[in-house]
Amino acid sequence: MDFTHQIIFLAGVLFMTSILATVITPRLGVPLLLVFLVVGMLAGEDGPGHVEFHDFGLANLAATAALSVVLFDGGLRTKLAMFRVGLWPAISLSTVGVLVTAGITGWVASWLLDLSLAEGLLIGAIVGSTDAAAVFSLLHTSAVRLNERVTSILEIESGVNDPMAVFLTLAVMQYLLAPADYSALDSLLLFVRQMGLGALIGIGGGRALVWALNRLDLSESLYPLLAFFGGLLIFGITGILHGSGFLAAYLAGLVVGNQRTRAFAGILRFHDGVAWMAQIGMFVGLGLLVTPTALVPIMGQGLLVAAALILVARPAAVVLSLLPFRLPLREQAFMSWVGLRGSVPIVLATFPWLAGMENAAVYFNIAFFIVLVSLVVQGWTLAPAARILRLQLPSQGALVNRLDFDLPGTRGYEIVSYRIGESSSLIGLKSRQLPLDDISRIVCLARRGKIISYREWGTLRAGDYISLLASQDELPKLDEMFQSTVAPKIAAAEQRFYGEFRIDPNAEVQLLVDCYGVNLPETALEKSVGAFFSSVVPRPVVGDRLRLGEMELVIKRMDAQRIAEIWLRLPH
Repeated sequence: MDFTHQIIFLAGVLFMTSILATVITPRLGVPLLLVFLVVGMLAGEDGPGHVEFHDFGLANLAATAALSVVLFDGGLRTKLAMFRVGLWPAISLSTVGVLVTAGITGWVASWLLDLSLAEGLLIGAIVGSTDAAAVFSLLHTSAVRLNERVTSILEIESGVNDPMAVFLTLAVMQYLLAPADYSALDSLLLFVRQMGLGALIGIGGGRALVWALNRLDLSESLYPLLAFFGGLLIFGITGILHGSGFLAAYLAGLVVGNQRTRAFAGILRFHDGVAWMAQIGMFVGLGLLVTPTALVPIMGQGLLVAAALILVARPAAVVLSLLPFRLPLREQAFMSWVGLRGSVPIVLATFPWLAGMENAAVYFNIAFFIVLVSLVVQGWTLAPAARILRLQLPSQGALVNRLDFDLPGTRGYEIVSYRIGESSSLIGLKSRQLPLDDISRIVCLARRGKIISYREWGTLRAGDYISLLASQDELPKLDEMFQSTVAPKIAAAEQRFYGEFRIDPNAEVQLLVDCYGVNLPETALEKSVGAFFSSVVPRPVVGDRLRLGEMELVIKRMDAQRIAEIWLRLPH
């Protein structure tokens, strides 16, 4: 009984320490996942905790389950609209990019570690993919707001490139275990089975899960559990059939997240907490698994392999993968730098241990060391890199809270709350003057910490909190309406980023030439400013820039796929 209590106590201490660290570390710019990993290492046999944990099978099981949860949650939060600008670049990065990364890193590793080329390629495959948990965490919890194209490419890539790394790892392992009996045809069949079953079961299982959520009459608290265990079931079935459970989990979450689903806001809140718990448990557990003193002998070689991965392999993979898509060089540079490695390489590095391979300890220690370097160097510099490359958009948004609200006989409604900012264009308007659709209804207005009656609403004031009942389809319009509610310092930041003057996207380019004397081709003069911008920058997104001499046109707002607002940034 004492042992049971000690295990529960230890789990409580580790999780509480990790959770409390999330309050302090963001202010220091420290990647949270690095903190979780370090907590586990400090609790391990070489740290103050002196906990000896060497069960690679249990670690692999727990981390794999946690990854399935993180990927399902990532799919829930990925909107199909992001695929408009990010799908094919992300697919290219997830396939060609992983191959290039694994090949270059593997060659360097085989040379530095005095291994055969096949063994080096195994290390390259293990560390070949960016990590979904690391990317989702840094993009969603840091104060960095990137444009839609960069965010969508990084998120989709991290969600779908894990299956490619798993496939490469398994293929190289099978070759090393039986080189005489393994052929290229075996690799092709493995790839088709992994990806084909993963996609088929993921999409089909996601649709079945949506049907169950909308048709079954359950207690409200059971819908999040149904979604959670449905995701695990889809992952497990795919794995049993030798498909890619990682791909299936992500696609199932994607299907559920993009359908009108009962209790969806509650499902999101539940999975947010569960995903955090999974990430903390996964990184702390993997930190416990490593023996830090075993990393010391390979530090020099590990640093060189990590440098080759970060400075050569990842940039080469990004350039070659994105060559057909004409992406701006600063975006390619940022994606080259944010090729974060996290839990997936450590989990994949347990595969050789479980297979009893001769150099399993070398593979594991090198992979773990590369993850540490990646989280420290790349994770710590995410925000500065975005600022230096002028990719960090000014913070926006006044959304405070979302609450799922299923009316009898209907679904897909939410109660959303917004804060009226100091410089909001809505200040001074009465409730009936707000440009709301007929279906939206104001539920209440809170002022100075109190809900006030309808008769006392008067006009909106800075600091007011307004709550509305609205359809999920209307939320983007409401967000757009209230997103101008920003503090004055943020408004100044917007001016520095977007520019000083608003340009009508429907205005003729000739007027721009006449006013500012810029030199443009004759073919451009007959177009509107918006059409000219779209002809030069395919699939434009908010934050895209078009240089005109010493000035720049900057997109501030999009309406679906149409440029809705352009600003002119003068030389500074």
